[in-house]
Amino acid sequence: MRRTAWTTPLAVLALAGLASVACQPQDAQQQQQPPAEQPPAAQPPAAQQPTAAELPPGVTPEMVAQGQQIFTSTGLCFTCHGPDGKGMPNLGPNLTDQQWLNIDGSYDAIVEVVQTGVAQPKEAASPMPPMGGAQLTEEQVRAVAAYVYSLSHGGA
Repeated sequence: MRRTAWTTPLAVLALAGLASVACQPQDAQQQQQPPAEQPPAAQPPAAQQPTAAELPPGVTPEMVAQGQQIFTSTGLCFTCHGPDGKGMPNLGPNLTDQQWLNIDGSYDAIVEVVQTGVAQPKEAASPMPPMGGAQLTEEQVRAVAAYVYSLSHGGA
């Protein structure tokens, strides 16, 4: 292999540059480097769920989270009430507002309506079957009711 006249000086300069960086105190290295861009702090979603003090007795934030998961998947609630609970035209009413069409909006009433359905809805074109047509356990019904309660009582 043949060396050219400029290869050796270039290699020496490169090594000298690496050595000078390696020999600097750590503080000096940090001062020379631009600060790493920090990702924005994760902001909690704006009042998606009420605090535990706003939940009915016996309802926990964990139940609300479980209910949201069921509402948006196996519970099938989202098919008529929308993935965000804001309703679908002619299918299911908005669950995020303070207006209740078939019940008073209390947690116990929501549990009951999820269990039994709405045979003759006041505004929707078709009835709501018990548990929205899904197969839910008592615990899952109560969790879905907790989530629905949270939607209209300080939630999303």
